[in-house]
Amino acid sequence: MAQDPYQELGVARTASADEIRRAFRKLAKKHHPDANPGDKASEERFKRVSAAFDLLGDDEKRKRYDAGEIDADGREIMRGFAGGGPFGQGSGGFRQGDFEGVDLGDILGEMFGGRRGGGFGGGGFNAPPPRGSDVRARLEIDLEEAIRGGKKRITFSDGRTLDITIPKGAFDGQILRLKGQGGPGRGGAGDALIEIAVRAHPVFRREGENLVMDLPISVPDAVLGGKVEAPTPDGPVTLSIPAGANSGSTLRLKGKGLSDAQGRRGDLLARLVVTLPETPDPSLKAFAESWRAERPYSPRRRP
Repeated sequence: MAQDPYQELGVARTASADEIRRAFRKLAKKHHPDANPGDKASEERFKRVSAAFDLLGDDEKRKRYDAGEIDADGREIMRGFAGGGPFGQGSGGFRQGDFEGVDLGDILGEMFGGRRGGGFGGGGFNAPPPRGSDVRARLEIDLEEAIRGGKKRITFSDGRTLDITIPKGAFDGQILRLKGQGGPGRGGAGDALIEIAVRAHPVFRREGENLVMDLPISVPDAVLGGKVEAPTPDGPVTLSIPAGANSGSTLRLKGKGLSDAQGRRGDLLARLVVTLPETPDPSLKAFAESWRAERPYSPRRRP
């Protein structure tokens, strides 16, 4: 049996859905196989926290687990006799010799209306037919798809194709469970477990629910201020650069970051980078030499 999913994610049993989601994201990022190549321990931990989130991230499964109806692996819990049940008092357990010479099939047949086929006399309680095995696959998506959601088609190793609905706010390491899309079995088909992998973006970097990018600006725009075009996941926008801007200054674009599970967007942080012309400019060089000689200053911090 798997470990208690609350312990696996390091959250209290009273944790909110958002707290559970944040805990999973932190652990998934830390132990993701892509971040720990060849580390079997991290790979196993990633699988365990994914399984824990698969259970606790589903409201219905979480309620059933908390009520003791399913175990940490999501399997039904068989409830037996306890306490002062029909087979004795105290702990309710069976002691060696308690039933020597007794036909348990006859006893259970009397208890359950003479149906011995479903009791111990027929070789044990009839177990439900086994479900089919779960199948796993990895689906790579772009950052824009993670923000907006959408449809993607995935092909399994057996040649089957399946259309996947990417939820808004999908994140790297998230597991999507598609019920009944796994291997066949007498007790029903297993599930398909799809791991989301968000590709690295050439411009934007992720920091929690926010996105960060470097925005090059010219020397005149840094000194005098101006209007520049900046990319966002929703298309280009025009930003106003304040006069006297320095590299490292940050402009915040509200609502242009990543989406959470409720569709709320984080922000986009544009970090300014003052950039010289690619081709050396003699006039700029002469101006800089004159400025350095007449108005020297040091931008380095003093202790």
